[in-house]
Amino acid sequence: MIKQRYRRLVVGVGAGVLVALGTALAAYRHFTSNDAPPYLTARVARADLEDAVLAAGTLYAHRQVDVGAQVSGQLKVLNVELGDQVEPGQRLAEIDPTLLEHALKQAEAEERSLAAQRRATEARLRLASLAATRAQALWDREATSRETFERAQAERQVERANLDDVDARWKRARIEVDKARANAAYTQIVAPMAGEVVAIVTRQGQTVIAEQQAPVILKLAALDTMTVKAQVSEADVLRVQPGQRVHFTVLGEPDTRYEGKIRAIEPAPQDFADPSGAGAGAGGGTSNGSPSRGGAAVFYNALFEVPNPGHRLRISMTAEVSIVQGTAKDTLVVPSSALGARSADGKVAVRVLAEGGEVQTRQVQVGMNNHVKAQVLSGLHEGERVIVGEAAPGSDAGKAAEGA
Repeated sequence: MIKQRYRRLVVGVGAGVLVALGTALAAYRHFTSNDAPPYLTARVARADLEDAVLAAGTLYAHRQVDVGAQVSGQLKVLNVELGDQVEPGQRLAEIDPTLLEHALKQAEAEERSLAAQRRATEARLRLASLAATRAQALWDREATSRETFERAQAERQVERANLDDVDARWKRARIEVDKARANAAYTQIVAPMAGEVVAIVTRQGQTVIAEQQAPVILKLAALDTMTVKAQVSEADVLRVQPGQRVHFTVLGEPDTRYEGKIRAIEPAPQDFADPSGAGAGAGGGTSNGSPSRGGAAVFYNALFEVPNPGHRLRISMTAEVSIVQGTAKDTLVVPSSALGARSADGKVAVRVLAEGGEVQTRQVQVGMNNHVKAQVLSGLHEGERVIVGEAAPGSDAGKAAEGA
């Protein structure tokens, strides 16, 4: 029994000593370790580089028109459906012409009545002129009284004035006839251009009122060419110029790239002309009509066109636009995060992880920089590793960086 207790005591003391030694060794290694933290690195490699201004765009038809009605009435016939292709002059719809045709007949009747009155007045003028001529001859021979002579002259002047009055009313009646005829013709709504019916606003059977403004019946658009309005921020708009190359993709086909050239940059934001002032910023507009930004972001539309032969691009699609500022093919590049401070001569400090783990700082001449990758013109060689950051010792990031 005494031997067993002695053995247990020896084993317990030995285990305690081992634990104490292990703890001391771990503490010693922790406080005396001089290992440098691992670095996150990237290789200097060759690649194609592009510097571009990024913008969100919206697609519009290059030519679009609202086909409206110039006269009031019930939409009696609608000859097209959504998506139909139409040609210039093709009949699209018809407004009930009954009232306007009656108005035309009434105007024509009034014109005929005044034409008859004009002929009668002309006949009376001729008769008054003959009487005045006879009175003049008798007066010259002193064979009539002065009163008779003056009355004949006055009657001729009265009939001449009557003819002028009837003639003016007759001309007005002819104008009313032309106006009524035009209104009757406006009941036939025809296509002003070739295009596709992209919207039908008024349905057959509805009544349109055209007294104050022309109601829209349908919308036509020529979709062979699309216009893209790319919203460029005020921070980038000064870098964008007409003629610059541009490319974009749409959400439905992210692998298909469409290309064009900037046609124009609108001089004011899109909402600048909004009378409510909603587009001028959170503060709306000021009392003198100038916009109040109120801290809101300001965007300007850059416009360009792109062919659309298959009509795959559609109105109001969203475009992810890149306005190209410059390109470089097969050039040396490093991550932009590897760039350090810029010196007085324009070169940039870059830390390089040399063979054996030595860290060197070099002055590198940098060209194009799109804030993701930067072009290296001199100071680095292909395959070298540049330091882009540091990671904590033993972390997965540090191990990954060391093995990269």
